[in-house]
This record gives sequence, C-alpha cells and structure tokens, in this order.
Amino acid sequence: MTCKCNGTCNCKICLCNYRKYVMEFVGTMLFVLVIGLVVATGSDWAPLAIGLALGVLVYAGSHVSGSHYNPAVTLAIALRKKISWSDALWYWMAQFLGAAVAALVVMSMTTPFVPAPGAEVSLWTAVIAEMIFTFILAFVVLQTATTLEQEGNSYFGFAIGLTVTIGAIAVGAISGGAFNPAVGLSPLVVAGGASYWWIYLIGPMVGGALAAGFFSLIHDWEYEALENEFVEYGEFVDEDE
Repeated sequence: MTCKCNGTCNCKICLCNYRKYVMEFVGTMLFVLVIGLVVATGSDWAPLAIGLALGVLVYAGSHVSGSHYNPAVTLAIALRKKISWSDALWYWMAQFLGAAVAALVVMSMTTPFVPAPGAEVSLWTAVIAEMIFTFILAFVVLQTATTLEQEGNSYFGFAIGLTVTIGAIAVGAISGGAFNPAVGLSPLVVAGGASYWWIYLIGPMVGGALAAGFFSLIHDWEYEALENEFVEYGEFVDEDE
C-alpha cells in the first residue's frame, strides 16, 4: 500500500502519518543505540560519534518526519506551529518507545546505559546545563530546519549534529549530556529508575520551550504567515480544504 497524497491529504487516517511515527521510532532507536554503545565502550570519540550519528539520521528522515528524535525538539516545533499537538503526542510516544528498545538492546550486548550527572555536581546545576544546551539545540533546529528563509538548505543536518557534539563536550561530564528526554528517561526506566530522572525531563523541555519563545521574537512574521494555513515539513494544507 502506497501513500499518494504527497502532503495534500488532510484526513485523520493517512498512511503518511504512520510513516512519520515509524520514522521517529526508528530514528530515535538508532540514535540512542549509538549513544549507549559508544558510552559503554568508553570511547574518547563518543561526542563526535553521537553528533555524527544524529546528523546522518536527521538527513535520513527529514523528508519523512522532520527528524525530531527528541521530545524537547518536538515541543519547540509544536510551539513553532510546524506540527500539530496531536502529531506531537504520537511523536513523543514513538520517541520514548524507540529509546527504550535501544536501551534494551544495549543492555543485552554490554553494560546498561544510564545517563547521570557528574559525581560532584548538584542536581540543579545538571538541570541548568541540560536546559541551556537543549535550548541551543532546539534553537539551531528551528533556525536551520523550519524557517521559510532557509527552506531547502543542505546544511541543517550538519548544524544539528555538530550542536550535540559541542554540548556533549562542554557539559557531558556535568549533566550527562542528554539534551533529550527520550535519551535521559527511557534508559533509566529500562535500568530500574533513578531518583534524578526529573533532570532529564524538566531541563530539556524547558529549554525547548524557551527556544520556541525566543525564535518567535525574531521571526514573528512567519507566525503571521501561518494564521491562514497550517504549515508542516513539506506540507501546505489550506484550512478550507
């Protein structure tokens, strides 16, 4: 069965929707799998490998789902009005499930991957680190992948992946460097939980929301352009249709 709507279908049940959710599940699973394995091996190249993996996966799935692979990024894009809230809910479920499956695979192959703040780091310091660098990540996503001015550019995947590499190097030893609730929470749930789980929910989600708010201040005209039509990745659907 092939979807033939080419982004023009506004129906509630459409194969295109399932493709998006499957892409988010698979992309998040592969991304978290790479994170778990490079962390388990203790590679000095872990930040670069993680950033490259995200960049590659962003390019691989951007034409299908927008390649969020991160609930905080999905929140920012929903606030940006580039995705509906009903879609955002399905994206979140796909992302957390994909991360949990990846955590199980990593556990079956090597030691469990469990994000954690540094030993001498206060929990609120870790929250702030997660918030700041998720803000940067979500802002880069919004700036390079959702603006009408830069639509169709060829560098967005590189910019997004490099942002994660920079964050992992800068604060990986402070907060664990998740910048992603699926990366932070799902492996903890699979491993049996931890009292600091809220760090990886509050920090990234607040950072994503702040990025959307700041983006709206400097791109207010694009929000005005969305008043008469709902614009998604590759989709322009008139409300009258």
